[in-house]
Amino acid sequence: MVNRKLFHPQLNEMKEQTFAPRAAMPQPAPMRKKPAPPDQTSAENFYYVKQMQARTPVAVVLNDGEMLRGVIEWYDRDCIKLTRSGSPNLLVYKHAIKYLYKDGEEFSSGGTNGQ
Repeated sequence: MVNRKLFHPQLNEMKEQTFAPRAAMPQPAPMRKKPAPPDQTSAENFYYVKQMQARTPVAVVLNDGEMLRGVIEWYDRDCIKLTRSGSPNLLVYKHAIKYLYKDGEEFSSGGTNGQ
């Protein structure tokens, strides 16, 4: 049988190793995180302003499939005002819009052709 001596480090030595100043310890290079994308890109605002200035007729398709046609008169964070000729103007909430496009583009840009 072999007699082995157990090694017990002194408590002071353990404290020095554990709580050594950070400047003395080599530090890995900090990981550079990719910055989070901005909350708003202004692309939507640019599109609305462009359509308003040109008074472009647009078709608005709602979540339930209903289609509205008119010109965007103004918009804000939550809704757009759709001006229609021969019909009352509408205030449409953006969360109710499935998509919108320039009126008359459904055939020229590869959209559905009624089939």
